[in-house]
Amino acid sequence: MGKKKTLTGALLAAAIMTVAGCSGQGTATGETAKAPADPADASGTIKVLTHRTDLVQNGTMDEYAAEFNKVYPKVKVKFEALTDYEGEVKIRMNTDDYGDVLMIPAAVAKNDYPKFFAPLGSAAELGGEYRFSDKAEVAGKVYGISTFGTANGFVYNRAVWKRAGITEWPTTPEEFLGDLRAIEDKTDALPYYTNFKDAWPLTAWSNSIGSVTCDAKANDKLAGPVSPWKRGGELNTIDSVLYDIVKGGLSEKDPTTTNWEASKGMIAKGEVATMQLGSWAISQMREAARQSGADPDDIGFMPFPVQKDGTYCAVLASDYQQAVNIHSEHKTAARAWIDWFTEKSGFSAKEGAVPALKSAPMPSTLEDFVDNDVTFVERSEAQTGQVNAIDNAAEIGLNKPDYRQQLVDLARGARKGSLEDFFADLDKRWNEAAATAGS
Repeated sequence: MGKKKTLTGALLAAAIMTVAGCSGQGTATGETAKAPADPADASGTIKVLTHRTDLVQNGTMDEYAAEFNKVYPKVKVKFEALTDYEGEVKIRMNTDDYGDVLMIPAAVAKNDYPKFFAPLGSAAELGGEYRFSDKAEVAGKVYGISTFGTANGFVYNRAVWKRAGITEWPTTPEEFLGDLRAIEDKTDALPYYTNFKDAWPLTAWSNSIGSVTCDAKANDKLAGPVSPWKRGGELNTIDSVLYDIVKGGLSEKDPTTTNWEASKGMIAKGEVATMQLGSWAISQMREAARQSGADPDDIGFMPFPVQKDGTYCAVLASDYQQAVNIHSEHKTAARAWIDWFTEKSGFSAKEGAVPALKSAPMPSTLEDFVDNDVTFVERSEAQTGQVNAIDNAAEIGLNKPDYRQQLVDLARGARKGSLEDFFADLDKRWNEAAATAGS
């Protein structure tokens, strides 16, 4: 499985400090990595760093490179797959040698992108063509193009939910919890699986920010002393659902024993009913069903259980973004790879993911969302730099698993305290950090 894992806690803080102090930045230039006017203009050997160890090991990436070479015969593409992508790339970025093309690590502060990556074009130019371009925009220039995007929601086993007598998506958190209780009472399946031990799946809950209010700028609105966990706030609603699931005994008895890889087969075979994940996971769960002899069509995807004016909303958020190393000697070839991979490879469709290219259709994995008029909301990233600065200063980790592991521990009684006090502490830390972060 090649899904990313994010550095946490002190290690992430150290990564940010280390990367920000990277040597050799003064020798780089801000020259734009332009797409070649003619395929013959792109040449040289480029190294592509990737977190998708699975696709490198099974030869899929080499197949993509072979197709790329039919258009760009003078470019040789080499792949290096890294299991601990974030950790290893962070170390390499102390030098000039971190590939020609790489996925932008989470450890690099957004405002530092110009120190490490070549600009790919203006926000005005690329914003009209690609989704999620503002995630890598600094001062009007774009430094990365998304490999794909993902919609937020819950992967579920349709057959299990049907056996419990549930035929409609829940429209409120209360209905959702009631449905999980019905699954517990009427089936042998575990209603919900947290994937607590592998930790990174818990970060997917943050991708629901915006789904509750159908607001593309919901994440941007966290950029200040706004008490994100106050009653009625999106994070209060989102995290309360997770807390209530665990508090109600609707998840595994000992979350410290969960296993991500095993969970795919468990939901595919109906041993688990529901997991909160991005839409990228649908194809993996359906493949697990095929491998186990179960029906892939049993794997469904439902939106977060809240409606706005009678309509569900699903936030579309960017996955890793491909960038060109500012020190690369083959920027044109590197840019050619990024453009081809984004527009011509078919990668996002094969992964069942939301395409970065705006003109491309939504994937078949989101057919249920399209058919049921779920509103897709592309998350604004205009204030991501400031939100991340506050988040890091507060040492909370909206996109890291730590605080939600603490939330699960609180719900299951492994940590003392009340949910109200837990949220109040998060708000206090956030508001205090907002007063100084980024200033």
